[in-house]
Amino acid sequence: MADENINEAPIAAEHPQGGDAQDTREGRGRGRGRGERGERGGRGRRDDRRGRGNNEEEQGEELIEKLVHINRVSKTVKGGKRFGFAALVVVGDGKGRVGFGHAKAREVPEAITKATASAKKKMVRVALKEGRTLHHDGKGHFGAGKVNVRSAPAGTGIIAGGPMRAVFESLGVHDVVTKSVGTSNPYNMIRATFDALVNQTSPKSVAQRRGKKVADLLGRGGASEAEAEAAAEAIAE
Repeated sequence: MADENINEAPIAAEHPQGGDAQDTREGRGRGRGRGERGERGGRGRRDDRRGRGNNEEEQGEELIEKLVHINRVSKTVKGGKRFGFAALVVVGDGKGRVGFGHAKAREVPEAITKATASAKKKMVRVALKEGRTLHHDGKGHFGAGKVNVRSAPAGTGIIAGGPMRAVFESLGVHDVVTKSVGTSNPYNMIRATFDALVNQTSPKSVAQRRGKKVADLLGRGGASEAEAEAAAEAIAE
């Protein structure tokens, strides 16, 4: 009996150790597998999000951003003065859409970023003739600023200065003649220019409002029916 107990003792002792070691290995293996799967899954999801964001930015339309004016401003507080910067930015797609925005911040880059975001939210569409000039002459007024804008033949170029040039370059106009009368304040000049652009109308919109064809409107100036139809087809919003 004693011999049997002595022989069986090592065997009985080996089984618990073997079981614990096996369970420990299995537990470590399971834990490692979960950790690896969790890390791989998490990294994969983050990479997917970053990839989608980059694709959305790449697929977005390219806008023309022009910085018109930067001014240093100050705010008087109890302890003295706090200085900051104000930025005026014009944004356009070069295909008939344009907007402007202004913002203030403690640093110049932050002010430009805020003004650009504001300009993108307030973009308006302007009807262009042949995609290069305005359909007709116009006038704009805001405060002490007054501007005159005129359509021009091909090859004229953008005859404008300062803030007005930035607006027409961002809009996509290649031929225009402008004149600013009154103030030289860039804020008032920009607003007056947008007042003139918003009032622009195209023959297509006038024909729709009157319930007629574009060729009928263009044919009243003595042009033949064929010439009127050709001019109507060449008109682009």
